[in-house]
Amino acid sequence: MKVLKFGGTSVGSIENMCNVKNIINNGNKKIVVLSAMSGTTNLLVAIANDIANKEPNEAIDKINKLHETYTVTIDKLLTSKVLNEEVKGYVSSVFDFLIACTYKAFSIGLENNIVAQGELLSTYMFNSYLQQEGISSVLLPALSFMRIDEDKEPNIPYIKENFEVAINTAKNSDIYITQGFICLDDNDEVSNLQRGGSDYTATIIGAAIKAEEVQIWTDIDGMHNNDPRYVENTNPISNLSFDEAAELAYFGAKILHPQTVTPVRADNIPVRLKNTMNPDAHGTLISNITSENGIKAIAAKDNITAIKIKSARMLQAHGFLKKVFEIFETYRTSIDMITTSEVAVSLTIDDDRNLDKIIKELEKVATIEIDKNQSIICLVGHSVVNHQDTYKLFQILQDVKIRMISYGGSKNNISLLVDTKDKINSLQKLNDYLFELVTL
Repeated sequence: MKVLKFGGTSVGSIENMCNVKNIINNGNKKIVVLSAMSGTTNLLVAIANDIANKEPNEAIDKINKLHETYTVTIDKLLTSKVLNEEVKGYVSSVFDFLIACTYKAFSIGLENNIVAQGELLSTYMFNSYLQQEGISSVLLPALSFMRIDEDKEPNIPYIKENFEVAINTAKNSDIYITQGFICLDDNDEVSNLQRGGSDYTATIIGAAIKAEEVQIWTDIDGMHNNDPRYVENTNPISNLSFDEAAELAYFGAKILHPQTVTPVRADNIPVRLKNTMNPDAHGTLISNITSENGIKAIAAKDNITAIKIKSARMLQAHGFLKKVFEIFETYRTSIDMITTSEVAVSLTIDDDRNLDKIIKELEKVATIEIDKNQSIICLVGHSVVNHQDTYKLFQILQDVKIRMISYGGSKNNISLLVDTKDKINSLQKLNDYLFELVTL
């Protein structure tokens, strides 16, 4: 059985929903994971923010406008009077719930419940659409089996056990539809897998059922060798290894949630990236097969803070770095890049919520310098650090001001830290120069 995930743009219009219907209606059993309709999650987050800011009238205005959008969509999508009325009734109950939320005190739990409604709406609507078209499908509520533990990691044994119960007790069907992104936490409260989490849902389910393949359907022909939002003349990559895909996703490739390949790599379940609007395109296949060496792709990660920690105590002090890392562990802040010298260590973080507290602790043992508004540019490819042409990369550095370089920490990754204002120019220069050196 395959698992197919469709993103927000794939269910963001009547035409695209029809494309999804045609893709999945082939007689083979499959799990279909859906995101919220494009734009819905952003509006739900905005509604939650209005409630947090004690602006209920603004929240209600957004809720009513979103409700109107869904009403128009339902009238175009569902020509069956019975199904049309049934779905409108469900949708109205969702928006009544959202209105009721505007009278409640804000909390993270309330926000999670609000944001979860997007996936509940899209799956209910789409399942009804399939029924109208005479296609057998069953809706499996993700909240009956998706769960994270106290560390916000998926509880795989729980998910596997409860997904089996859900699918075995459901009506037999070729198509089982469920929600991406949403889940329960260890206290049985509604939570989520963060932005892009529908990809993660798909591979978690794929791992739980030992799927034949997981397919991620978006609005682009697979993973590109650079960010097409900023760079001209990018191309899709036909094949990536799990390691290469994980590096690119973590360091900014928006087509994948950073944790997407983690659940499936141990069982070698391939992940295929496809375009809903161009289903015949090859896309990108992610598997344990490595192809040519050298730099295959570039990604960039923004909102990076660089911290330089300088202290004479570092000189031959074997416990100094341990003390530094313990501070970051205390404040649950991950480190992306790190370089060291005899008297200084420079590192980067992408979560600055506890930066002031971290700096206060670090200043007890060292002098601290902070650089904000940085971007990590990540160059990825199999055995890239060993490739005979990799040295040519550094010929371009005379044109780019580099704050840090991470080379050798992974054989598949070279990372450069630049000021964010230089990011686009750096990406274009690297694209123009590097991809004359390799064949994708």
